[in-house]
Parts: sequence; C-alpha cells; structure tokens
Amino acid sequence: MKKSIRNLLTILFLAAFSAHAQQPGYYRLQVGDIQVTALSDGTASLDLAKLLSNTQPGEVEKLLSLNFMPTTVESSVNAYLVKTGDKLILVDAGTAGNFGPTLGQLTKSLAKAGYSPDQINAVLITHAHVDHVGGLMDGDKMVFPNATIYISKTEADFWFGAKSKGNIPEKLKGFYQFADASVSPYIKAGKVKFFDYGQELFPGIMPLARPGHTPGHTFYLLSSKGEKLVFWGDVIHSAAIQFTDPSVTIDYDVDTKAAAATRKQALADAAKGGYWVASDHISFPGIGHVRADGSKYVWVPANYSTYTLAK
Repeated sequence: MKKSIRNLLTILFLAAFSAHAQQPGYYRLQVGDIQVTALSDGTASLDLAKLLSNTQPGEVEKLLSLNFMPTTVESSVNAYLVKTGDKLILVDAGTAGNFGPTLGQLTKSLAKAGYSPDQINAVLITHAHVDHVGGLMDGDKMVFPNATIYISKTEADFWFGAKSKGNIPEKLKGFYQFADASVSPYIKAGKVKFFDYGQELFPGIMPLARPGHTPGHTFYLLSSKGEKLVFWGDVIHSAAIQFTDPSVTIDYDVDTKAAAATRKQALADAAKGGYWVASDHISFPGIGHVRADGSKYVWVPANYSTYTLAK
C-alpha cells in the first residue's frame, strides 16, 4: 500500500513538473566553421550559503541579493554539442536519472536539436563528477553506443586507478561510485581514450589542463577561422558570486586552493582574449564573454539570437 502511494505521489509530481517546467532544450552558436549547440540537462537546487567556502561574513547573502536571488538557487546543468565536419562531439553528458526529474533532460534536449544519442561520435569529459558523466549510462545500457569517451589520464588515474581506489576520502566515496558506474562499462568495452595534454583530439579541439575542481579537470579550446570558444566545465558554480570574488570555492572542489587559482587564471585570460566561453553551471545556455571590471569580472551572456549564419 505504501509503495502504491509513493508511486502515485511520484506520478503526480512528475505531471506537475512537466506541466510547469520551462525547459529551453537547446541553443545554437556558430564559431567559425563549427556549430556549437548548448543542451540543457535541467537544473539542480543548490544551497549556496552552505556549499560555498572561503567567503567573508555575509558575502554570499549580499551578492545573491544584489542579483535578486535567494541563497538556495536553481543551478543549470549544461552540456554542449559540437558539429565539425562529419563529427558530432558532445562535451559532458549530464546526469541521467541520478538526481530526480528536474535533471536528466539531456537526451530530450538532443532530440529537440535534431539528433539521437547513437549519432554521437565522441564525448569529451571535463571531469568525472556525476553531473558530467552520469548521462553516459541509462541503467545498464550505454546511452551513446557509437561514441568514444575521452578523459584525461590525470582524471582517469584519480577516479579509476588502483591506487586511488585503495585510499578514497570519505567525502568522495559517493562520487567514486557514480564515476565507476558511469564510465567503467565504456572502459570494459574498449570505448574510452585516455589522453595527455598538448595535442589536438580533433582538428580545432585542444584539451587544456585546468586542475583544482578535480585533479584532471579539463577545459576544451575550440578554434575555427580565428574564432575561439573555451568549454569551462566547473570553474564557475555561482556566477553571481564567483565573478565578483573568484577566490570563493565550493564543497565539491577536490583541491580548493588549486580550484581558486584556476578560476582566477581562466577569468583573466577570457577577459584579455575576448573569446567565447561555455560553462556547465552558468544559467542556460551558459555561453557568453567575460569582461574585467577592476579586480572583479562581469559575465556578459550571449545576445539572444533566433538564427545562425551558416558558413
């Protein structure tokens, strides 16, 4: 009886969510000859007052208030599809069904954009947290059966190396379980490539070592016809706070000191270079530019456009 009631409540919640959700799905941008499509996996509720660290008293509340936001916010979970030549390359894979009905929308967004999971040739992983690799699997089924998964050797050694598995910090045990369940089936099937930095994975796509959030956290630099876009992964978790104060860290950072240093470097370089940035947890579509403002930075989101110039 209790199980039936739970099932009924779940159905009612899902129906209410579906009726009222504002799911944007996808957003396209042209970078030189390469088309980039932002894909929404949905949103996750984060209590930033509890999760953020290295903050001043009252700083989180003040900065969120200035941005007309409460301390508990919906954080976007974004992934990105790169269409280059005859290749379809996904950057990160979302969560699948690991965190409830407000997430796990990636394959639906992909379908809205006109593609199916079996068309994906490669998945580039920024890091192995569940909101970036969870969507690789649907139960015991590979969601992207024809794709090769790319992960940096440093990241793979941390999450899947024998040494790491023998000495897992308590707070990371859940992360290890999700990483193992999501990626190991592809490893066993011979569908994972572990890369070193310093060379392109595909024409115009270069991995960049940006450690801190995880030891092998990776940016991907996309270049075409003099235009650039950098996929940032998890360098930003709260745009309202971390653009103003890049030293603020989050509980999910494996190495908070290195994460803060990477963020400061990324912000300074993006502001100086003026290139596009695509970030997994900035409000969807998570694409924009960075502008310096004294010792702070300002996020300038992409101007909304209803068309893309084909090149």
